[in-house]
Amino acid sequence: MAPDHPHDHSHEHSPDQQRGPLADASVRTARESDAPAVGLVQDAVWREAYAAVLPEEVLAAFDPAAFAGAWRRSLAAPPAGVHRLLVACAGDQVVGFAAIGPSQDPDASPETGELTAIGVHPQARRAGHGSRLLNAAVDTLRGAGAAAMATWVLATDEAGRAFLTRAGLTPDGAFRDRVVSPDRLTAREVRLVADISRAADQDT
Repeated sequence: MAPDHPHDHSHEHSPDQQRGPLADASVRTARESDAPAVGLVQDAVWREAYAAVLPEEVLAAFDPAAFAGAWRRSLAAPPAGVHRLLVACAGDQVVGFAAIGPSQDPDASPETGELTAIGVHPQARRAGHGSRLLNAAVDTLRGAGAAAMATWVLATDEAGRAFLTRAGLTPDGAFRDRVVSPDRLTAREVRLVADISRAADQDT
């Protein structure tokens, strides 16, 4: 459900500084009208994550409006299967997002869901939004019958990988080199996985 490439690019709504400690923090299912705000958040998150991977001229081509367009189309006509876009809000302001769906990996079981994207705007971090998004993603996938969750993260994104591993995901040794620019630059991603079955909850 997330655009595959960082140049497949969304707009509007700058996440202002939160009013109050958590500003009525919440997570909900996204609406088509959220697409511009999600695109703005994705643009900020992707610029940060890909800064060590892509040259400046490619980063400069990122376009929040194009990200927004991709999300709007996806929300208007969701792909087959359980696909969801979740948004984290501080009050009425969208400050983060997470996209989930069935795993597309050829070695995945039918009971494996995928966290295809997750991000929180840099100005809204350290307020628990990422954890709330991840918990909602797990709950939604589990409710759809998934017993495992996988996600791919840039090998250079140490902060993102640390967040996910603290939450219980672990690398399983799989990696891939994804094309991330029009001139065929590639970026290595590693796969993290977690058992999200109810049995796993009972064991902890």
